[in-house]
Amino acid sequence: MKKVITFGTFDVFHVGHINILERAAELGEYLIVGVSSDALNFSKKKRYPIYNQSDRMKIISSLKFVNEVFVEESLELKLDYIKKYNADVLVMGDDWAGRFDWVKPACEVIYLPRTPSISTTEIIEIVKMT
Repeated sequence: MKKVITFGTFDVFHVGHINILERAAELGEYLIVGVSSDALNFSKKKRYPIYNQSDRMKIISSLKFVNEVFVEESLELKLDYIKKYNADVLVMGDDWAGRFDWVKPACEVIYLPRTPSISTTEIIEIVKMT
């Protein structure tokens, strides 16, 4: 069974999230999703997510094409997560292109294009202005 792993914050869930997760699921038979912890999100973006990590995990867990969900505590632990879950493929959005090529000895790495004209950051900015 080919296992695919991917990671993300998945805050203010939108169609772009569904698109990348569906495409990731199509690359194997079992999809594992690491949801960034609140602390990791703060360290990356200098803000906490709108939805807390347990709510974001519940949203991702509810998707029929997601088989397993866990909390991602650190970007530096990608290889550990890949090994722990015996992943064959790491999928990331193309905004991370090249950033995780260092795990290629352990698994295939695929960067998928993001959905044009949609991002959580943009959604949050628009909501703030209204």
